[in-house]
Amino acid sequence: MATRGFVVYVLTSFAVAVLSTLFIADWQRSRTSSALLKHSDASESKVWPELELNWRIVLATVIGFSGSAFGTVGGVGGGGIFVPMLTLIVGFDAKSAAALSKCMIMGAAASSVYYNLRVPHPIREVPILDYDLALLFQPMLMLGITIGVALSVVFPYWLITILIIVLFLGTSSRSFFKGIEMWKEETILKKEMAKQREASVNSHSHSHGELPIDTVYEPLIHREEKTSKQIFCFNLRWKRLLMLVVVWVSFLLIQVIKNDVVTCSTWYWVLFILQFPVAAGVFGVECIKLYGESKKRRTAGNTESVCEADLEWTPVQLLFCALCGILGGTVGGLLGSGGGFILGPLLLEIGVIPQVASATATFVMMFSSSLSVVEFYLLDRFPIPYALYLLLVSVLAGFWGQFFVRKLVTFLGRASIIVFILSAVISISAIVMGVVGLGQSIQMIHRHEFMGFYPFVAANSYIMGFKGKEIFDGIYK
Repeated sequence: MATRGFVVYVLTSFAVAVLSTLFIADWQRSRTSSALLKHSDASESKVWPELELNWRIVLATVIGFSGSAFGTVGGVGGGGIFVPMLTLIVGFDAKSAAALSKCMIMGAAASSVYYNLRVPHPIREVPILDYDLALLFQPMLMLGITIGVALSVVFPYWLITILIIVLFLGTSSRSFFKGIEMWKEETILKKEMAKQREASVNSHSHSHGELPIDTVYEPLIHREEKTSKQIFCFNLRWKRLLMLVVVWVSFLLIQVIKNDVVTCSTWYWVLFILQFPVAAGVFGVECIKLYGESKKRRTAGNTESVCEADLEWTPVQLLFCALCGILGGTVGGLLGSGGGFILGPLLLEIGVIPQVASATATFVMMFSSSLSVVEFYLLDRFPIPYALYLLLVSVLAGFWGQFFVRKLVTFLGRASIIVFILSAVISISAIVMGVVGLGQSIQMIHRHEFMGFYPFVAANSYIMGFKGKEIFDGIYK
């Protein structure tokens, strides 16, 4: 019920925004063409500061390192922190900041995936990356992002800002309460384990007349020690990885070709619709696998889950996951926040433990963010020196963030720390993006700029087609 309530909350927020387009008056439509042209001309200007040592680059490095470290641990990327940092502190224009943000997310995600591949699953003899969930959500997530990005050029700036605040505060608060629940469960478990150890020590003391201080207790289930290389090879599943790469290449080719086609033309819509069978095909193959294995286990009386999610894979549950993937991607594409802000909390809601949820969400983000970086590079949307520098910072941050937090989780025995980090990153992103968005909206009001909904064809033609084939803001974050 909690999972459905979470999805209903996200769906309601998005639906209210979409339906509002049907009830807002069209009295500003006569001003739309000139407003679009003015907006498009403004969007063409690039502001690329020089890469030099000063207080701005130092502060951006500290914020970028912290955002990448904690963002990848929580499995949300940190794009809600990077874009305001690059615009307000470093001085980039909004579109260049969004492109550089993808470079940082890609670097942090890639280094985190490399680290996670060298880490064993905390409680089971399975890979820490859940390839089943990655293949289930990745196609739908990428499809949803393309839909959300298409809507992002229609929705006004003030509405997107409101959606950011409502959605991020909702997901962060839900994750926070989830963390509190896990913390309480961990506390109870720790007390029970302490009582068992005390009872065992007392029993041994009474039978032998002494307190065995140096006694080493063997675990109930023996776990064979593996080297880092063995763990790395065990965590890799080449066939599953190849399927994810095929999806990545397919969406990349479609997006690259679509960028060279006249917006809203026949071929544009053909290519847009072509994404649906690509995503549905991979999703359908994974659904058949999960449903077949789950049914076979239920028939045999085996209650163990097929994957990390605590769900019985029935057709209803699979459709539910498809809706969540498309919804998460659509909201991420619309808000420019990325699917990680939805996927991370969602994986926790369906019963995935924090370590696996973080690793799997970061794994999915590596594919989506790298796709965006390739597209932005082809369109010369970011300066190479800055991209390489920020990429290096995020790579180091992603690796060491995972290292220190995993060590802390192991030392304290509390995986709920990852959930609290997730909630904190989303909350900070909500506050920062909300303040920046409200400030920008107020400035637009003072300048008497167009504040209504842009017609889809006109908006895409001006902003996406005839003005240098600009890529969508926030795509595949």
